[in-house]
Amino acid sequence: MSVYGDIIDKLKRKKVHMTLIDPASQSLQESARIAIEAERAGTDFIMIGGSTRINSELMDKTVEIIKAKTSLKTIIFPGSPEMISSKADAIYYMSLMNSRNIEFIIGHQVKTSLLLRKLAIETISMAYLVFEPGMTVGRVGEANLIKRDDCDTALLYAIAAETFGMKLIYLESGSGSPTYVSESVVKRIKDYIRIPVIVGGGIRTREAAESLANAGADIIVTGTIVERNSNVYEALHDIISSI
Repeated sequence: MSVYGDIIDKLKRKKVHMTLIDPASQSLQESARIAIEAERAGTDFIMIGGSTRINSELMDKTVEIIKAKTSLKTIIFPGSPEMISSKADAIYYMSLMNSRNIEFIIGHQVKTSLLLRKLAIETISMAYLVFEPGMTVGRVGEANLIKRDDCDTALLYAIAAETFGMKLIYLESGSGSPTYVSESVVKRIKDYIRIPVIVGGGIRTREAAESLANAGADIIVTGTIVERNSNVYEALHDIISSI
């Protein structure tokens, strides 16, 4: 089964949790430890990427060690065109739709399209929307940040994404954000679109994850919490069990 097919199949039965591991934030061994503990806590997939300072060699090594230590499927979450690994199970072919820079909307995607086709990596088209405060991704991606409770703007982007044929939509407030996308935005979008909604950024507690899931989020992503917590299993198990 394809990774996307696996995601859809799991969503028929439950909410999905994904753990984001940034290879630039720790050693290979530490990345593997995080993945092991995340799997034990019940995460469904491992996303690899996020940072802009990761080359293909580091991506390859990170994917290899995680796949050697866990049974989880790996999905590349690219922060630059260099972050491609043929060893991963899939890659988000994502467009930062509210960027002011065309490179983040379609430019990088065009540059890597032939390589991805040759490597035969499963590509999952995804609309990526960055909300306030945006953090590093908002600054680097030159995003016209959407206010965290701006339901109308968020909905228009979401409908456009579904109309374009995107398979997923990701609502992001930025890694390490002190807040997360509001529940009202998630609910408004889910009232109109049928594709799965991912929410990430600023989700650190059981209450936050549960609230977003209840609002309609299909997939919850946590990343910073696993980098900053010595007990990854405990931190993730509490969040995963809540959704």
